[in-house]
Amino acid sequence: MFKRLFASKNFKKKLGDLIKVATGGTLVFAGINIYYQNEKFYNSWVMPLLLSLDAETAHTLAVKAAQYRLVPEAKLRESHLLRSKLLNLNFRTPIGLAAGFDKHGEAVEGLWKMGFGFVEVGSVTPEAQPGNPQPRVFRLTSDSAVINSPNTPGLRNLQSQEHLEKLIEAVISARDSLPATHRPPLFLKIAPDLTDADMQDIATVVLQKKVDGLIVTNTTVTRPSSLTSPEQREVGGLSGQPLKDLSTRMVKEMYCLTKGQVPIIGVGGVACGSDAYEKIRAGASLVQLYTGLVYHGPMLVARITEELELLLRQDGFNSVAEAVGADAHTQ
Repeated sequence: MFKRLFASKNFKKKLGDLIKVATGGTLVFAGINIYYQNEKFYNSWVMPLLLSLDAETAHTLAVKAAQYRLVPEAKLRESHLLRSKLLNLNFRTPIGLAAGFDKHGEAVEGLWKMGFGFVEVGSVTPEAQPGNPQPRVFRLTSDSAVINSPNTPGLRNLQSQEHLEKLIEAVISARDSLPATHRPPLFLKIAPDLTDADMQDIATVVLQKKVDGLIVTNTTVTRPSSLTSPEQREVGGLSGQPLKDLSTRMVKEMYCLTKGQVPIIGVGGVACGSDAYEKIRAGASLVQLYTGLVYHGPMLVARITEELELLLRQDGFNSVAEAVGADAHTQ
């Protein structure tokens, strides 16, 4: 009897219609929750689904979602307190996306829609690179961290004073020879694994060569003793929560070494408003995040922005600029 039932055309049609209705209803339900930025829905359904996939597949899907604007639009109110001007560039908020997420510059409009005040695309290279063999991206879930395998051997050696001077001179010369009248600002991104002498050398070069700004910091090759995830043994640069305090200390150190004369973008372990605020008070004029999106999703951007504004107001600051270096000044 059951075999005849399942074999009947009428049953198959009804079953197919039922599947279509269920699928359509699920998509509509998901779309409504995404449109209205239901953070509970994201935390309960979307993020667990993405985190169930391997890290690189999840990242590819996230970029595609942003590329086709299938991300919630941040409903941020305009705030004079969060607006910043740096190197003749205007920022609606100081919260930006770090390099590496949108490597090919495919999803800028969608990322802007998520509420970022600025978006750094890249890495962009003159010629295509194959990258490292997969797997090359690893989540350290219990540590809220990520490891990416480096694909530029010896890159960190370029931060020695001798190499850095030559590199910066060459880049500035190439930039200044461009036919366009606009000269894009030059920011130097430094690693967190530097000695005190290294940092002093970098500060000297940056001031002498009039580099426009610093990005502090890149990922770390160290492995803090606090790590618990077995993936900590993978080769590559560590980002996320374990990097937060180290990068914030380096922001403060470089702010002091450059006497507050060089704008700093603070990066590393930013996952809430207070994380961003700490970096600003340490000396960062702008803040970037990346790994936080892996674990908290696109609505993290609006939440950090709102929390940051509240913290600034609570401490009596009238702008982000007033708070920059507040902790460094008190030393």
